[in-house]
Amino acid sequence: MEKPNGVGPMRIIRAAKCSWQGIRFAFVNESAFRQELLLCVVLIPLACWLTSHPLERLALILPLILLLVVECLNSAIEAAIDRIGPERHPLSGHAKDLGSAAVFFCMLMNLLSWLVIGSAKLA
Repeated sequence: MEKPNGVGPMRIIRAAKCSWQGIRFAFVNESAFRQELLLCVVLIPLACWLTSHPLERLALILPLILLLVVECLNSAIEAAIDRIGPERHPLSGHAKDLGSAAVFFCMLMNLLSWLVIGSAKLA
């Protein structure tokens, strides 16, 4: 029985297409994703300019990429909750709040990384 997504290289190509569609959807429909992507576009080159050690660069860049990942997951949670229905339910609110909290913690991680490493490099 053939798998619906294929096998081998075809599966990888199909998965990459789905990933690109998700990124495109997030960019078109989620203003927070666009803002965070702009932050990455500005801060990633700055991280490369500020730091010479690869581990410092990673400590500044990886939390930025993680922020995009968590924002996508938060948007997916919100879409799934909204798909269930428009009526308010405490669990739906909790799910959305927890997704938002995850984004907040990623932003805090970025802030701390940039404060510690960035300020040390500028001093």
